[in-house]
Amino acid sequence: MTRRVLFLTGTRADFGKLKPLMMAVDQADDVELDIFVTGMHMHARYGHTYREIEKSGFVHYHTHINQRHGDEMDIVLAKTITGLSDYVRENRPDLLVVHGDRVETLAGAIVGSLNNILVAHIEGGEISGTIDELIRHSVSKLSHLHFVCNAEAAARLKWMGERESSIRIIGSPDLDIMHSSELPALSEVIDRYRLPFRTFSLFMYHPVTTEVDQLPQHIKAVMDGLMASEENLVMIYPNNDSGSDIILEAIEQYRDHPRVAIYPSLRFECFLTLLQQARCIIGNSSAGVREAPVYGTPAINIGSRQQGRIPACDSIMNVNNDQGAIASAIRLMAGKQFSPQATFGDGNSVSHFMAALNESRLWQTSHQKQFRDVEAP
Repeated sequence: MTRRVLFLTGTRADFGKLKPLMMAVDQADDVELDIFVTGMHMHARYGHTYREIEKSGFVHYHTHINQRHGDEMDIVLAKTITGLSDYVRENRPDLLVVHGDRVETLAGAIVGSLNNILVAHIEGGEISGTIDELIRHSVSKLSHLHFVCNAEAAARLKWMGERESSIRIIGSPDLDIMHSSELPALSEVIDRYRLPFRTFSLFMYHPVTTEVDQLPQHIKAVMDGLMASEENLVMIYPNNDSGSDIILEAIEQYRDHPRVAIYPSLRFECFLTLLQQARCIIGNSSAGVREAPVYGTPAINIGSRQQGRIPACDSIMNVNNDQGAIASAIRLMAGKQFSPQATFGDGNSVSHFMAALNESRLWQTSHQKQFRDVEAP
């Protein structure tokens, strides 16, 4: 019996993480892959990254525009639910795979659970310092299956009442790509994106949705600290959460600066090559606390966005949104060499994931969830 597996992707980041799993499902004989593409992928501002799905060789995908510029998260949620609900009624997947903590992820979990479709959540059980954590845990409670990064995440799900039999530790899927020998060479990436320098640091800074009122002051301090460091900077657009316009306006002021190269998005494999070669990564992206340590790349983590997700790691320095602290941290950390460290998997997520799909008991998982009582830790 052929099973239909539907992946939902709403951002360049989650597609990069899900891509290895999608490819494995696509190549399997007894499962059929579908992809529902929405969110930032459909925005011209972010480079219409839905095209990466086709360039990656995937054939069965459906696109859905779920937002206009300026829509609040609740409106985006409602539009995503409507579009995805129509799709699953026509195509009826056996399993809906969602990732992380984006509003599109929540929409996927709602649609799947209310339509009696098994929902699998990738990277549940993690913590952070923003509204994203509320979404992540809500998705976990709406999901029937959990594919988590490590034992700590698995333990949190158990404390939330999830049954141990529904939880599988597979690691973060992007590690499978990070360890690949097929990443592009730095020279290829430089040529592809016309990068004007070979020595650089990366900058990625996203809005903290619970601190938007402070964002103008924060981003000014951050940009002033960056420019005081005298680093060459590859700046990548933020996500499209509330407040992103404030960050974009600050970044675009440096569009013509000789030490700055600005990109709406980068192909995930190309980003990994830059991360591996960077003098450091600066900002509040999860890439600084998750992917950077895998390569031993120094990271300056700014503010509260990654609060609770930061591993004990010498290569990560935490600072506030303060110009002087940021500039000093860059001068101290950029160019240092650290031993690689991975706390979110071993690079074998695909094999773990596919092994689970090959288990008959997975497909027999009850759609009726039950809370598992557990003693408080």
